[in-house]
Amino acid sequence: MCAAPALPIDAVLPEIIAALRSRGRAVLQAPPGAGKTTRVPLAMLDAGLCTSGDKRARIVMLEPRRLAVRAAAERMAETLGEAPGHTVGYRIRGEAKISKHTRIEVVTEGILTRMLQSDPELSGVGAVIFDEFHERSLNADFGLALCLEVADALRVDLILLAMSATLDAAPVGALMDAPVVTSQGRSFPVETRWLDKPLAARVRRGDALADLVLQAEKDTRASGGGILVFLPGEREIRQTEAALARHLPATCQIRPLYGALPFATQRAAIQPAQAGRKIVLATSIAETSLTIEDVRVVVDMGQARRARFDPGSGMSRLVTEKVTRAEATQRAGRAGRVAKGVCYRLWTKGEEGALAAFPPAEIEAADLTGLALELAVWGASESELAFLTPPPVGALAEARALLTMLGALDAKGRITNHGRALAALPLHPRVAHMLVRAGPEAAPLAALIEARDPLRGAPCDLSLRLEALRDPKRFARDRPYEVLRPALEQIRTEVKRLRPQVKRADLPGLGAAAMAALAYPDRIGQRRKGDAPRYVLSGGKGAVMAPGDGLAGAPYIVATDLDGDPREARIRLAAQISEREIRELFADQIGWVDLCDWSKRERRVVARKQERFGALVLDDRLWKDVPPEQVARAMLEGVRDLGLRLEGAAARLAARVELVRAEGGDFPDFSAEGLMAHLEDWLLPMLGPVRTGEAWRKFDLLPALQAVLNWDQTQELDRRAPPAFVTPLGRKVPIDYGGGEGPEIAVRLQELFGVTTHPKSGGVPLKITLLSPARRPVQVTRDLPGFWAGSYADVRKDMRAQYPKHPWPEDPTQADPTLRVKRRQ
Repeated sequence: MCAAPALPIDAVLPEIIAALRSRGRAVLQAPPGAGKTTRVPLAMLDAGLCTSGDKRARIVMLEPRRLAVRAAAERMAETLGEAPGHTVGYRIRGEAKISKHTRIEVVTEGILTRMLQSDPELSGVGAVIFDEFHERSLNADFGLALCLEVADALRVDLILLAMSATLDAAPVGALMDAPVVTSQGRSFPVETRWLDKPLAARVRRGDALADLVLQAEKDTRASGGGILVFLPGEREIRQTEAALARHLPATCQIRPLYGALPFATQRAAIQPAQAGRKIVLATSIAETSLTIEDVRVVVDMGQARRARFDPGSGMSRLVTEKVTRAEATQRAGRAGRVAKGVCYRLWTKGEEGALAAFPPAEIEAADLTGLALELAVWGASESELAFLTPPPVGALAEARALLTMLGALDAKGRITNHGRALAALPLHPRVAHMLVRAGPEAAPLAALIEARDPLRGAPCDLSLRLEALRDPKRFARDRPYEVLRPALEQIRTEVKRLRPQVKRADLPGLGAAAMAALAYPDRIGQRRKGDAPRYVLSGGKGAVMAPGDGLAGAPYIVATDLDGDPREARIRLAAQISEREIRELFADQIGWVDLCDWSKRERRVVARKQERFGALVLDDRLWKDVPPEQVARAMLEGVRDLGLRLEGAAARLAARVELVRAEGGDFPDFSAEGLMAHLEDWLLPMLGPVRTGEAWRKFDLLPALQAVLNWDQTQELDRRAPPAFVTPLGRKVPIDYGGGEGPEIAVRLQELFGVTTHPKSGGVPLKITLLSPARRPVQVTRDLPGFWAGSYADVRKDMRAQYPKHPWPEDPTQADPTLRVKRRQ
């Protein structure tokens, strides 16, 4: 056994062991470098926590990444003076080093889920350790929820420990009902250097980062030590590697580090440089779990790549976002693990204040299809499990809808036999469904879909990738596209692993496009009319292809990779499929639909019979014998689109009703908002043959409004707000109730001769606009007797001069009303 150097975690190991021995659960909060990953499992083993009588149970420790699994197992095995696979072993997808002697098993987080689903009691397991729980991966959150239920219901002896570097541990402790143990870290001072001013808009961030790395290398050349550069993804790593290679001293060695690299290349990045100075270009894989030896300088681009899921589109995408303050702190700490160090940040100190405190939990933003399937296999709803962060309702509903479409869930949301077969495969349920239905021949496409694109600069056609997979050398010779050899080799390795996992095909002999359609039944696209290659997808969303792409003219495609834009996603990978293949694959989901809808574009009711697969229209015919009531209902949507036209008599009736209703009368709501809210009640029965915007413009609303009032309401309305004022000559003048200043009329002045009491409506004085013989306004009054006695004399002088043939008596109160001119003398 190798002598282990003292680490900060050693001081709290007795407290951790005591908590686990007495409570069976604990939360350990320890900063990076404290030694928790390699010391705690060995301390638990030495303390005999998982030994009862002759029973020797394993300790299972979860790590978020495969590289971290191997590194942790190797470090602990080295401490014991052994090789991995004896006392300490590990399991990752496609590789395992364990034996009957293994007592500590380090695994990736997804493996725990498979262990629990196959054996809910976790037979032979005495403790589960969730390392790096602060990363809040979906698998870790779900695994902890399952373990808590198992410990409460089946295994009261199961020991649970959550270990975190930066997470606020109190909520985790409350969820687990466990004590929180805190360890101090061991780190040297790290000097932080920010930019003097924000990057200009015209400056490419990648170029600025390369310049900053070169500056950091020059500044720290005398002090030495490795340089760790944080970037969001492989593309940025490759671009930065190319930019630096031309300018770094020959003694510098560039080491990329990201998840898709072969393990040997990853190992070279984390081990000390044999000669010269090492510059590691890494993704967030290097933030935690790994100890990258000899690093004394960190350069942080300030970005991280996260999986995001849009419930509205049903599409997942990787987005590049700013790091959080917690992530920036983690990264900076890497410079102070072996000696004092320096951290260069590609942002200003002022910009740091706008960073979020912590990254979101993966369960809040990621695709939940796998989680929904695992919940169904477990036989519980999300509300029955103790999630630290409950899964979003919308995203989970989208996931279950997809699983139902794939046949993994029945109509009641219960797991089917097919669903259990999908859950047994280490693939996304979409891809697992394709592999189960299409058989071993689908393995190349399954591996390709789950991997990153192995071609650079190629059109979106999937068949090109399959061609490269079959014969890489010939493809590279015959095609003008760059082949990413490491990615291609990784896909080929995955194909070999997947083929034996399915023995036969439910649907043998399918082409690649038909296979892809099995995985993406909601992303079968039909080309829209027009020159631009725009598609409507069977799931209802839109997608667009690059105009010059070789598939741009295809009438039907299957989109296997989209950028996730919620308005119109850009197609990155697709295959051309025929209508015949769609009909053969989805015959049970294709059917005729009768549609009678209002068309905003045509401004009319359109009635069609359509043969549909989801949102795709495979056949379209005119519906000639559509029932009148369906036309009326569709026209009702047209009314909502076009709006009500309250004019003339209809407007006056509505205004009368609103006046009386405002005074406490028991009348329906005739305001514009009230009428729109109850169109079905009063307008629907009266629409009849109206089916166009033009016919609606000519439609008379008055009968429909009158039909709303019963006989008593009509009588009360006429009494309290009569529709017209009857002049002394017996002529009915409509009363306008909608002017905002009370009821009003406009009447010729001479027609009111002899009227000595001001007219009223419903007890309210009318606003009267007195008109000349030419029907031009002369005076407005609410006091007709006062007008006669006052300003009439002046009006009379003007009117006599303009209209000498008309009578203008000195005393209008004693004159007879008239609309005639004076008789000739």
